[in-house]
Amino acid sequence: MHGIYSAYKLPETISLTSNAPKTVSLAPNASVEEPWYQRGPIAGMFFGNGLAYRFVKRGIDLAACFVLLPILLPVLAICCLAIRLDSPGPIFFFQLRTGRGGRRFKMYKLRTMVKNAEELKEKYMHLNLLTYPDFKIANDPRITRVGRFLRKTSLDELPQIFNVLRGDMTLVGPRPTSFKASTYSLWHTTRLELKPGLTGLWQVGGRNELDFDERVRLDIAYLRNQCLWLDLHIMVRTIGAVFSGRGAN
Repeated sequence: MHGIYSAYKLPETISLTSNAPKTVSLAPNASVEEPWYQRGPIAGMFFGNGLAYRFVKRGIDLAACFVLLPILLPVLAICCLAIRLDSPGPIFFFQLRTGRGGRRFKMYKLRTMVKNAEELKEKYMHLNLLTYPDFKIANDPRITRVGRFLRKTSLDELPQIFNVLRGDMTLVGPRPTSFKASTYSLWHTTRLELKPGLTGLWQVGGRNELDFDERVRLDIAYLRNQCLWLDLHIMVRTIGAVFSGRGAN
């Protein structure tokens, strides 16, 4: 692993997700099953994780966006109309997110909450199910009727295709956090070596069911194993995760 953050070590504790092996034996010479994202010809297949990989990956990002735009724009228009008819407030939601190297950028989403959702956040902070600064509550009353459907189907993320075109994001990578890198623990900063993505390992390994520490472990696993083979595998698994709705918030 390369970069200014690669010297930082992960905590010794291990958190197993639903896609990881269920048991780990510490007996001498015992074999440990590797998770699916470490199987197969990952290291060298499809350019590995070098300069060629990054160049081809950017090309795939642009090609996929231009191919999908004619299909997604009518869907986006329908979603915008539904939001407008459902509740007062803007159609789009813009939020600063933390990207590669800790740089903050404006991420685009469809609005899924009432227009004063940020003001209401403090009111419901005591119901937070995750570790601060993450925030998630069950049956969030701030989410609108249309917003609940958009989140369940991940359609609220459609405008981020424009973030990919701008180069702020990529198709596969760690999801960008709303909180700044200054709130990260030291080992969390390893994830900042990567450009944030529309989907990633934790999107297909638990989505919003995972706490931030668990998500960062998966982000680091992706960093260590990234290649086009893994990217394609994650995109295929993302389709299943979206249709199942597992972990959607």
